[in-house]
Amino acid sequence: MKNSLAALALALVLIHAPPALAAKILIKVDALDGPPIRVFITKPLHLEADRPIVFVMHGVNRNAVDYRDQWHELAREHDFLLVVPEFNDRNFPGAESYNLGNIFDQDDNVVSRSRWSYSAIEPIFDEVRRRFGMTTPRYSIYGHSAGSQFVHRFIFHVPNARVSQIVSANAGWYMMPDFEQDYPYGLRRSAVTRENLAAALQLPVTILLGEEDNDADHPNLRRSPEAMQQGDHRLERGFSFFEAARAYAQQKNIPFHWQLVTVPGADHDNRLMAPAAIPYLLTR
Repeated sequence: MKNSLAALALALVLIHAPPALAAKILIKVDALDGPPIRVFITKPLHLEADRPIVFVMHGVNRNAVDYRDQWHELAREHDFLLVVPEFNDRNFPGAESYNLGNIFDQDDNVVSRSRWSYSAIEPIFDEVRRRFGMTTPRYSIYGHSAGSQFVHRFIFHVPNARVSQIVSANAGWYMMPDFEQDYPYGLRRSAVTRENLAAALQLPVTILLGEEDNDADHPNLRRSPEAMQQGDHRLERGFSFFEAARAYAQQKNIPFHWQLVTVPGADHDNRLMAPAAIPYLLTR
């Protein structure tokens, strides 16, 4: 009798339990000339077709599922489709293949654009719109750390991307808007044209920096001479990048639509930066 009552109680709990507020979904997308890319997604319950689509680019650990989980409640709370592509180490080995875009081969020749990691974002956008019945015509994109490196280089290399808002958070070092400095620290001998750069400077970009991301001894901080010229730590380097972009735009009389925002109390932690990014990603 006790077992029957317990079973009935459990059944009532299950019947009256509230439905999940957001679904965690994994899909695979043929976005490049190569293996399919796994994409981790959060889709809030009853998401309307015209709600925002937000891409989040993971860091150096290639932990897309962790980034999706860290952003899951934000997607549910603010009612947007969260899209986190995974550029794993096996198919995209090293910084050259992920955050540097897989632009050059081992002989420093430009590879086919269909193999650039930056070229995956637009096809993934088309596929998630199709699969989830979204009508949103543009997307926002956020990256933290190595993902931030991906994002700020992405806008230079894909000037016609259907991106509405860009947030680059806590990059370790930057591709400076300087045609006198060699790639990847500058644009000389890169695949970026002056027209590409002018277009990128007019995009709605937010350079988002943690005010406590100032550890000059951080184990993952690049310390090459070129990186050190940008500053002793990530916070200084972010300011240097923003000021260089603003100076170039002013010199060339290019409309400059970037902004720099700092986050009090935040160090090199995506979980602290992500909530601060929401207002800049969801602006229409």
